[in-house]
Amino acid sequence: MKAEAPGGFLVLPWPGTGAGGGSDPEVEVEVEGRGGLLLKCGALLGLTLICVAVLRRWIAGGVCHSSVRLDGKTVLITGANTGIGRETSKDLARRGARVVMACRDLARAELAAEDIRKSTGNGNVVIRHLDLASLLSVTTFAKEFLEGEDRLDILINNAGVMMCPKWLTEDGFETQLAVNHLGHFLLTNLLLPKLKSSAPSRVVTVSSIAHQGGRIDFDDLFFNKRPYNSLQSYRQSKLANVLFSRELAHRLHGSGVSSFCLHPGVIRTELGRHVHGWFPLLGALLSFPSLMLMKTPTQGCQTTLHCSLMPGLESQSGRYFSDCVEKETAPEGRDDAVARKLWEESARLVGLKDSC
Repeated sequence: MKAEAPGGFLVLPWPGTGAGGGSDPEVEVEVEGRGGLLLKCGALLGLTLICVAVLRRWIAGGVCHSSVRLDGKTVLITGANTGIGRETSKDLARRGARVVMACRDLARAELAAEDIRKSTGNGNVVIRHLDLASLLSVTTFAKEFLEGEDRLDILINNAGVMMCPKWLTEDGFETQLAVNHLGHFLLTNLLLPKLKSSAPSRVVTVSSIAHQGGRIDFDDLFFNKRPYNSLQSYRQSKLANVLFSRELAHRLHGSGVSSFCLHPGVIRTELGRHVHGWFPLLGALLSFPSLMLMKTPTQGCQTTLHCSLMPGLESQSGRYFSDCVEKETAPEGRDDAVARKLWEESARLVGLKDSC
């Protein structure tokens, strides 16, 4: 029976109640079961979001807290049109520096430079052509820089290639060692007069945690005798970065020029494009997780900024940094005898007669 309420309103039974007004136990259990399930799902979702936030914060790593301004200073960054090089350029331009972006692809470099000029309000951002795979290009670039620039306060050796096929440069060198090490070795040495005259100044070289397990094979640097292995070659080149930075600091002691190297982290950039070529299935499987487990370029440039800007680091010249703090390198990266031998061999290969 439908009961009539005063005023002519019709009162309908609440779902789940019988004629006597009682509740249906089975319906109550079902409703409570659904409510409990929703509560559990909500709690699980909340916990997942918290865990993701904590994980992302941990992956982001250290942050450069320096507030140093660079008005009147000149910074040179290789490979500056993309990835962490571009973000480093943007940050330093925002601090008022004259930023020289040394890039192989001038068209892409100009697009990046124009974006940096607009976003920072700093019109003193210029591009210059530099192909680190060519000794002639490095020499030409350095000559023009020395003639055209008044100073060089920070040199950031940032450009690099990772796990590419066995390509040979025009000078006959295996590409990874040539670009990641030999090109920067020659560039740094040629620009030392400007770095010394601008002292205190810094050389910052982007290496990688991949230097662990690396080995400098002086009998076969370019894999002419042994089968080529892209990962071994990459590790060798990154170990060369560490040893070069260490030996540079030793040779420049007392000159006012400091040398640092660093691991930027695992970053979402174009650097890993050859990994997808070697292992396409692996690349496809990792493409989505990489969004969660890799740093952004902005996060990845923080240690570069720390080594470039943080006051008081001069006493740590020659050291290795990661997440904006000093870290110990692999034992191979602390071998001074190998560092000296690598320096001498590198100078011979690039034709450098007068080095520091």
